[in-house]
Amino acid sequence: MCPSFASGAAPRRRLLRRIRGRLPRGKPRLPRSRRSRLALTAGIAVACTAVGAFVLGTLSAGFHLRGVQDRQWLNAAAAKSLDLVVTDDDDSELDTLEVSLDGSPVAMTRQDGELHLRPAALADGEHRLSVRGAGLLPFARTTVTRTFTVATAAPALHLDKVAAGRPHSPVTVHGTTKNAARVEVNGRPAPVAADGTFSAAVADPPPVIKVVATDRAGNTTTDAVHVGRAHPLLRAAHLTAIGWTSDPLRNGILELIQQKKLNAVELDIKDENGEVGYASQVPLAKEIGSVKGYYDARATIDALHKAGAQVVGRIVAFRDPILATASWRNGNHERVVQTPGGGAYNGGNYGRLSFTNFADRTVRDYNQALATEAASLGFDDILYDYVRRPDGPLSTMTFPELGNTTPEQSIADFVAETRTKLGDRGTFLGVSVFGIAATRPKEIAQEIGALAQQADYIAPMVYPSHWGPGEYDVPNPNAQPYDIVHRSLADFARKTAGTQAQVIPWLQDFSLGVHYGPKEVTDQIRAAAENGMQSFLLWNAGARYQGDALSAIR
Repeated sequence: MCPSFASGAAPRRRLLRRIRGRLPRGKPRLPRSRRSRLALTAGIAVACTAVGAFVLGTLSAGFHLRGVQDRQWLNAAAAKSLDLVVTDDDDSELDTLEVSLDGSPVAMTRQDGELHLRPAALADGEHRLSVRGAGLLPFARTTVTRTFTVATAAPALHLDKVAAGRPHSPVTVHGTTKNAARVEVNGRPAPVAADGTFSAAVADPPPVIKVVATDRAGNTTTDAVHVGRAHPLLRAAHLTAIGWTSDPLRNGILELIQQKKLNAVELDIKDENGEVGYASQVPLAKEIGSVKGYYDARATIDALHKAGAQVVGRIVAFRDPILATASWRNGNHERVVQTPGGGAYNGGNYGRLSFTNFADRTVRDYNQALATEAASLGFDDILYDYVRRPDGPLSTMTFPELGNTTPEQSIADFVAETRTKLGDRGTFLGVSVFGIAATRPKEIAQEIGALAQQADYIAPMVYPSHWGPGEYDVPNPNAQPYDIVHRSLADFARKTAGTQAQVIPWLQDFSLGVHYGPKEVTDQIRAAAENGMQSFLLWNAGARYQGDALSAIR
């Protein structure tokens, strides 16, 4: 009889060691009869072991478990669709199986010669499946186990802010994750330390760097870090597209640039009338007749760059009578801000078909297409204006396609989309906002904190003539330009704190109710500088600027 029916190499080695241990070392040999008995015993043991292994292997060879691998991790979707299947070459043996999950017996469903187990909702954590089948002999029973882990929670991910730098300059992204097996920064793997920290250098970063953390179950958490980019000193004057064609107006600004009192021109790409100033190739612009071609974009930008000036391209986004009128006429009413009754909203002083619907996909795509085209033409900045809803009671207007979000969030998302579409061109993105947006964001749907997360700079229009008496405790803002600008910009500085966005204010160089000479303009520049804002944009609809108010840039 076999001394043991244990299978496998380990028992066989133990048996042979026992036999060999009876043999003396050295040259003396055992008597032939004893050697023969020992050899026979060893042979029988090896043969029995082999037979036992063969029998057990044969008994368990037809028994299979599939649906999950040992030590596998499952996310929520995988756990929900989990189907554990047991088969046997002899399906009559299926009825003898004992199945347990986490130590408790479970019943499997027989279907087409297979046993299926589709567990109900499994809690996060480790689980153990055990299937025990009856063999031909008591000692031949076979047990198969699978240990697997369910993880439905996505890994935690925290990203540090990235220090500001010039476009295309290298940056390093730092962050921390929990429960992530791997992290990718800008599409490339980033090593994760034992404490969950990681860092990755990005040689030529886009404005938004995407970071994805993935755990062993395949759950992902995606976040993005906005590359803070320090805008070079900007002192610009506004000029319309038609204004650029006027020798006196154009030359007046070029002279201030030559004198180093200004270093930039803000030139309209699309203005308040919806006119596109250069020969745009954006299909919708050509279709609705908004392309006017007042100036040659490439030639103009080249000339200004040669003169040492930056070029800021202004896009009046959602105030667009040309697009609104064409859309309404062609039955695309969803592109227009409407009344609750379904009519075109009358935008007060702006007119009935003046405001397009910021929530509409076509309207958003149109403005973003102009922005990306302008960036490819060489504009240094894209500066949105009228990136807001019409002013007036919210109850008097509707925005088709807005969905469940708020107007404020929809507009911030529009800016974020633009930043992504501008890609790695190195173009700065600015947003012009009302002065009251710092304290009353819902009045025009401009949430400064949300916009500052997406834009390189916020350009508040803090014109003293546009404030009412008593704003920021200033009795007569129009007659007190320093006071109102200083206090309002201090508020914008607080609202943008903790973001990478700069504040580059619009300042008033025109008279409205109160005469504005060099002193009034200088007072505003000084108020901005005392808030740490050395950059500014000057507005004068007639494009005539007071050089005496401007000191040479140092």
